[in-house]
Amino acid sequence: MKKLLTAAIAVFILYSCSDDLTEGNNSDSSQQKELLSPEQINKYVDQQLQETGDVDWTNAPAQILWSAAVNGDMMLNIGYGTDDDYFAETKSNEINDLKNQILEIVADKESLTEKEVLIDDHDFFYQLEVSITRIETIQALQNLQGIRYIDPIGYSYEMAGEQKSNSGCNQSPDNINTADYTNISPGARMPWNFNIHNIDDAWNYSTGSGVTLAVIDTGLTPNNYLMNAGFNDGASTGRNVQRYGNFIDSSWWWSNNVDGPNDRCGHGSQMASVAAAPRNNDKLPVGVAYNSNLVVYRSTEDVVLNDYHERKGVSEALRTLGNRSDVKIISMSIGYVWSIGNIKDAVRYANSRGKLIFAAGGTSTSFTNWYGVIFPASMSETVAVTGIKDNGYNRCDVCHSGSKIDFTVTMQRASNSNRTVPVLGFNTGQQKYVGGSSVATATTAGIAALVWSKNPSWTKTQVLNKLKQSAHFYPNRNSSYGYGNIDALQAVQ
Repeated sequence: MKKLLTAAIAVFILYSCSDDLTEGNNSDSSQQKELLSPEQINKYVDQQLQETGDVDWTNAPAQILWSAAVNGDMMLNIGYGTDDDYFAETKSNEINDLKNQILEIVADKESLTEKEVLIDDHDFFYQLEVSITRIETIQALQNLQGIRYIDPIGYSYEMAGEQKSNSGCNQSPDNINTADYTNISPGARMPWNFNIHNIDDAWNYSTGSGVTLAVIDTGLTPNNYLMNAGFNDGASTGRNVQRYGNFIDSSWWWSNNVDGPNDRCGHGSQMASVAAAPRNNDKLPVGVAYNSNLVVYRSTEDVVLNDYHERKGVSEALRTLGNRSDVKIISMSIGYVWSIGNIKDAVRYANSRGKLIFAAGGTSTSFTNWYGVIFPASMSETVAVTGIKDNGYNRCDVCHSGSKIDFTVTMQRASNSNRTVPVLGFNTGQQKYVGGSSVATATTAGIAALVWSKNPSWTKTQVLNKLKQSAHFYPNRNSSYGYGNIDALQAVQ
């Protein structure tokens, strides 16, 4: 398929931009109208990431934004309105006037009808998707008041043809070292790192009952009994698991072929397992909140949000979960190196609806994890988590760290990087090691479910404050690891 890189983007080439890529937005020189290649665009991307930690497409030189849009299937996602007024069930006359003005500008500059340039008019968020081919369209939009962002939604860093990988996907089982679990009743295996976070002692006070936790990822395997019909196996009782899919597995943006909730990668199933796998009677790993309800969305193909349909899928999953009164916690062990407008709107919306959103700080190869916290963990509306080794605050070999990290989870043996966290495998009876900031995020989401179950009347702010107060560095904050490891026992007392 079309996926190319590991979870926080593989090899970044540390270019410095030349003058021709940083001239003003509205230059009419022939050079500024020359379409840039993905390699040239990525020079600007690299510079932006190194200097600001994000990519400001809206205020980029017009040549950069135009080239990115054209290389990305000639699409723009335009957010309009204000930061405080960006969604509504019914759009006001003022908002509709602004929307129509945008469409008129695009149609005029493209010499087409509004119907011909319009790809999608979002029914809830103030977003338009339009087709563009001309730099003059970009220049006119950049000069228009009321634009929140202009996002080349079809463009990804990987279009330059960098190193390929399966981006977090692996369905193969592992042989688990006997030192990496403890046998517990009625016949389950508790991962070695649960004891470090006092999760086992916290179970004396809370097991997640009554709380619904959602995972937005690559879906859930139908092939593992314990995450389907056996979700109430062993000591896990009275709960349910729901599986949804909204990802469209197609290279064509206009496709509407949603391919269902089944995980074809493995990553989503692993995250669901560490968060909420049953306390089973089958000699297999248990999850943190083994009595919580679980909702799993297949919204991505893998962990890197570099595809148009993934970005749309995650945004829609966040909106839907934001509207569900039963869902308290959302876990996202997925992301990208720059902000994505439609996902940013959806994160802000779900947060405004009282959801506690955990996001992975970033996972990549050791020679590329110089980059800080990835999106959406970089947002103030999310809780950013990363993984560390069992020899102190040393980040795992593939984990990111930085000032935006909120919590850490010990998840890798310092003596052997392959020995991470045991979880249920893709198929019934299988087990697997899972590492990175991904497993750290799902683990923390599970701990939050324990806290919320113990205190069902609490708000997300109260739950988050309790997690902070129960963490290692509180009331201080470490510059790379936030509040550090959470003591789950202290959090539920």
